[in-house]
Amino acid sequence: MWYPFGLAFSLRIPLPLPDFHWEEVRSLWLSSRTGLVSHSAELFVCSDSVSHSSVQPVGRVRGLHSLRGSGNGPRKQRASSQNNVLSSFPWRKVVSCVAGVASGFGSVSAIAILGGGNGGGWGGDGGGYGGGGGDSSGGNWWRKIVDNGIAFADSRNEDSDQWDSHGLRVDMRVHITKLNPSKRYKVSEVELVDKRTKQAVSSKDPFYELVTLRPGSIATKAQLESEVENLLNCGMFQTVEMEGVTQADGSLKMQISFVESQWQPADSFRCVNVGLLSQSRLPDSEATMTDQQREEMAKIQEEEYKTRLRRARPCMLPKTVEREISGWLRTETRVTARMLQKIRDRVQRWYHEEGYACAQVVNFGNLNTNEVVCEVVEGDITKLQIQFLDKMGTPCEGVTKMQIIGRELPEQLRPGQVFNIEAGKKALRNVNGLALFSNIEVNPRPDEETDGGIVVEVKLKELEQKTAEVSTEWSVVPGSSGRPTLASIRPGGSVTFEHRNLYGLNRSILGCVTSSNLFNPQDDLGFKAEYVHPYVDGVDDPRNRTFKASCFNSRKLSAVFTGGNGQEEVPAIWVDRAGLKVNLTENFTRQSKLTYGLVVEEVTTRDETSAICTNGARTLPSGALSLEGPPTTHSDTGIDRVAFLQGNLTHDNTRFVNGTPVGSRNIFQWDQGLGIGSKFPFFNRHQVTLTQFVQLQPEDTKDQLKPPPVLVLHGRYGGCVGDLATYDAFTLGGPYSVRGYNIGELAACRRFLELATELRIPINKTHVYGFLEYGSDLGSSKDVRGNPTEFFRRSGSGASYGAGVKLGSIRAEWAQDCNAGTGSLFVRFGERF
Repeated sequence: MWYPFGLAFSLRIPLPLPDFHWEEVRSLWLSSRTGLVSHSAELFVCSDSVSHSSVQPVGRVRGLHSLRGSGNGPRKQRASSQNNVLSSFPWRKVVSCVAGVASGFGSVSAIAILGGGNGGGWGGDGGGYGGGGGDSSGGNWWRKIVDNGIAFADSRNEDSDQWDSHGLRVDMRVHITKLNPSKRYKVSEVELVDKRTKQAVSSKDPFYELVTLRPGSIATKAQLESEVENLLNCGMFQTVEMEGVTQADGSLKMQISFVESQWQPADSFRCVNVGLLSQSRLPDSEATMTDQQREEMAKIQEEEYKTRLRRARPCMLPKTVEREISGWLRTETRVTARMLQKIRDRVQRWYHEEGYACAQVVNFGNLNTNEVVCEVVEGDITKLQIQFLDKMGTPCEGVTKMQIIGRELPEQLRPGQVFNIEAGKKALRNVNGLALFSNIEVNPRPDEETDGGIVVEVKLKELEQKTAEVSTEWSVVPGSSGRPTLASIRPGGSVTFEHRNLYGLNRSILGCVTSSNLFNPQDDLGFKAEYVHPYVDGVDDPRNRTFKASCFNSRKLSAVFTGGNGQEEVPAIWVDRAGLKVNLTENFTRQSKLTYGLVVEEVTTRDETSAICTNGARTLPSGALSLEGPPTTHSDTGIDRVAFLQGNLTHDNTRFVNGTPVGSRNIFQWDQGLGIGSKFPFFNRHQVTLTQFVQLQPEDTKDQLKPPPVLVLHGRYGGCVGDLATYDAFTLGGPYSVRGYNIGELAACRRFLELATELRIPINKTHVYGFLEYGSDLGSSKDVRGNPTEFFRRSGSGASYGAGVKLGSIRAEWAQDCNAGTGSLFVRFGERF
């Protein structure tokens, strides 16, 4: 059995859906402690399209993650210890770290969590390996003596134009100060060795995040020395040494030996928010200071740091996390660099899991006391900027009023709040709900005027205000052999126009004209014109009500006058409705809304020749046509005029998980007759729909496009009290009622109950499903005028079961009709629930 459907071929003006993406954010913060400490952070946040599914933030803090040299050329290294103030490079050229205050000048020390720039660094003096001024040959006379007894790397490497072979004996350990400064060495491997344990650390050790050298990279002697300098300056190590182990292919395996920094034990932990506080920095002339000047500077910085801590605000980190970290500290005999990394990761993980994607740890203080202080920049919003873009992405003046956009932005995106990724997602959903923009971006970026501040940019591309669309379609119906055939070679179609965003206040006028015969549209010309006026109570009023007024003229095939299973084809009855409708829609939340209004309409029932029809008809066993069927209208004339109130209360908290809805959707609808119209109809018609989408398993982290398995539970009840026109009776059966039956095949009734369940199993980025459905008229069919259920020999109730597969917006499913005991294959469009 095939259910009729339509194929449409449209010519339209494309209206692209808004894209949801976040720009890369690079923010630069200075630490608060001794010396200048620069902090660079990168934030990458991505999401899918305007299904607005959950978007996961990815924050990468470049501190303990990336160190690079300054590019200033060789600088001479001076001795330092974990309690000395280390000299810092100019902040615009390098990221440096401070290990603490000068020994003997105070008990408080601080370490900044970050890394370096690139290029250059400190370098040693002297020539290359061969001596004698550093001949790049490495001492050919020595090689001639031992050439036949010891293996050497082949200096004639095919890639010698890109890098130079070391030209030394294989498996030889060479300190980087002995390397040739004119050569470019290829790094084959990087290995970290802990001097205390004399063991190589695991490649997953967080200390590897500090090293910028990577296998396969090419570096000069100066760059290798710069790497050592940056590792010393980051504060994580007391000593760092680097050696190269010569390889047979001419490359070097770099071995970095270190002694991890340690501080006195601590038993408590405190986190403070230093966002928006001005940053202190060391003078550039620190290297030329005398010991007395350094001592005085250290004391000044000590007081500045205490003042800074007093000015710092409490952070959002919960006390439970602080107690957890304090427990870690009490179990250790010393505060180590690895412990600080562990603390940093724990703090930042909490912030990022809570959606604070711009939050980061920038400094640790009080390292030589009983309390470790963690300084956090949480990402305070200092500015909110709304910008319109033209089609080329150039800033322009927009049509939409700023108040319209501003009321859709959540309070958490306002200045004074902390930026949260969920607030950004909510802003995208709200602004996209206006249906005024083709592209929407919400981009957090660092505030160049305020340290640690975040500027939230909302960039918008407006849709065209005036659009038009023309579409044509051909109807497909079952043929004599059951195969689909064209109902008519004459195409139907529609013309739609819209003028949106009138006066920049999101008001719109839209209209649509349709016909099933474009060659002779007078036969069944339908139209609808609608005016939409949002913010009836004013743009600044928090009560969000939208006024709509429309006039319409439509034609629809009535499912009440349909034959039961196995019956001959019943002459079709068409229901024409023409009238006016006004309503108000009030949004209580994003999930709940109420619509109420007034409908005044004229209803006319017609046969297939468009003549007014007063009664239904069926074919008798003799082949004759019985015209004494149920009356088609309440007035028995074929024309009803009626006025009634209409309402709809919807609560929908469903969300999409990889294209599959999850959550619940509850709808209550009612129509209340006013006793105005033909034979003064007074009635109350109501309907309740409850649908639950139960997610059976969490999302697959390995395949993020795979939908989860879902169990759908559905129930619907409807009833009517008072006068009921036959064309308004409830019908059972069809693709959106009880599957496996034609529309209205089971019953036309005053009351009904419908139950359904469906299990959806994901397969290859889509899902297959099995279902079971049941519908009953609750014995109310006899209460409908003329009892169309009995007249057309319908059963009054029925059940079905089956299975199907979802292919995009198409459902291909097999359904078993339990009344007839037969099954059929159906192709459906859209969702069942």
